[in-house]
Amino acid sequence: MPKRWWVAGTCGVSLLALAGCGSTVSHTATASAATVVVAEQPQSPPNWFFPVINAPDFFALNLQIEFLMYRPLIYLDKNNVVDYSKSLASHISVNANGTRYVITLSHKYKWSNGQPITAKDVVFTVDLMKAASQPNAPWVFGGLGSGGMPTDWKSVSADGTDTVIVQLARPANPQWFIHNGLTQIFPVPESVWDRYPNNMTQELKFIESVANTPTSKYFDVVDGAFRFLKWQPNNYWELVPNPHFGGHKATIGRLLFQYEGSSSSEFAGLRNGSISVGYLPASMIKDRAELSHDKFSSSYLFAMNYIVPNLSPKAPGGIGKALSLLYVRQALEMGINQRGIIETLYHGYGVPTDGPIPSKPRTPFYDAALNRSPYPYNPKRGKLLLEAHGWKMVGGVMTKGSEKLAMTLLYASGSLTEANTVQLIKSDWAKEGVQITLEQMPFDQLFAELSQSDPTKWQMGYWGTGLEYQFNYYPTGGSMFSPTGEYNQSGYVSQRATALINETYLPGSPAQIRSRLDAYQLYIAKALPVLWMPWLPSGYSRVIGLNVHADNVHGTVRTYNPVTNYLYANDWTVTQ
Repeated sequence: MPKRWWVAGTCGVSLLALAGCGSTVSHTATASAATVVVAEQPQSPPNWFFPVINAPDFFALNLQIEFLMYRPLIYLDKNNVVDYSKSLASHISVNANGTRYVITLSHKYKWSNGQPITAKDVVFTVDLMKAASQPNAPWVFGGLGSGGMPTDWKSVSADGTDTVIVQLARPANPQWFIHNGLTQIFPVPESVWDRYPNNMTQELKFIESVANTPTSKYFDVVDGAFRFLKWQPNNYWELVPNPHFGGHKATIGRLLFQYEGSSSSEFAGLRNGSISVGYLPASMIKDRAELSHDKFSSSYLFAMNYIVPNLSPKAPGGIGKALSLLYVRQALEMGINQRGIIETLYHGYGVPTDGPIPSKPRTPFYDAALNRSPYPYNPKRGKLLLEAHGWKMVGGVMTKGSEKLAMTLLYASGSLTEANTVQLIKSDWAKEGVQITLEQMPFDQLFAELSQSDPTKWQMGYWGTGLEYQFNYYPTGGSMFSPTGEYNQSGYVSQRATALINETYLPGSPAQIRSRLDAYQLYIAKALPVLWMPWLPSGYSRVIGLNVHADNVHGTVRTYNPVTNYLYANDWTVTQ
């Protein structure tokens, strides 16, 4: 059952206004025909370069650089469909009940030292993933739980040099396992990395010791479009094309990821041309005219955005009792003006969210039945719904016996736009008789606080940047809405929801598989385990806002994948 999700943001704010976050950059590079400088948001330096990434460092930039240096076994295109022409696997055959996967490797890609990529490399990499998923491992694999890792993976073996056989412990929906299980595999050369045969504990400790040393000799052999050249920690990280890459070879001379001390310094770099590819936070969209030599685009990551209500009976003030009532959550959802937030605070950028699978980017998994919200904005109707269940307005607050619909909403600090968002929600909820006290805290602290490990600390929370379906590309929701889900922050428990989620893992005909996923998302959309918020544009940088690139850099928008959040920098070109 999938368990690993990915926070679409890492700085200690909501990634909308970042001024003053981080340190001043001492290194800059001017964009030329040979160089593309990519701005990285404050407090998000890459720090783990080995393609089996540990849990604490399982975030966007590390995975982006991993993709540039190492080829995935399974490549998903921007529509969330497997593209075997760009995968290490050329074909996968699956038995009738989805327990046996025979993977044939392509000969298109090789290691940069000229050696072939073999089944032995794939098996070694999976063995590392499984070892790092064990309870007493030296470090924890960031994809733990996704695609059934490790409990569902009964065996992985090599049959010759070009065939890998994966045997699962139970029948499975092949779409789910390929999307959420096999996509996690970024093979490494076994001949280079297997330093401690038959001793996985020592092997994992060795990998940890060099994982943040990309200039180590162990990273010299890659199969991706780029290889690592040099770095200045907390300043810049430089990659150059891999001349032996089996796919479309890069034409740029250097790819430089540059750390930015603040969004204002990043904006200045875009304006003076020292940054080629960057971002424009929502709070600065009004200043886009100053970037006269740049182009803009809005992209939507495969993710969702929501407010987390604490449904636990241990929630402060007993508010969990009221929040656990579906009609109360329905009234709250009716008091969220998603289109108003999009139009007034995000300059028209954004799409309403009505369920767990976003309408943008468009994927095969979205159910068009959710084009119409089950609970459209209507605070008057929300108030009537509460009154119909015996709540009465007392002193401006809905009251029922000793209960009051009064609670504290925690939100991420550092963003004026996000502060205005929660103020708008507070005002609309007041029309329904729901009294909200707003309290802000740093992003990292907030995300850690919103947990059922100690539900006595909070009542409701919102960090603004959502959760991304990283390595849960088949969006079944087990991590979010099953009782044991790692990111079931609200404490939602529903036997019906759990049964629907479990059914999405089962094999069946295409029609059955589609029907099960639709049934799951429609149920969750109406059950409101969380309160849906508009999904807002962001991009490779994870900043809520617009992608920006210099007008002499071509291919930037076309070669960004919103499903995987990977950059296809080998397709970029630069003109003078």
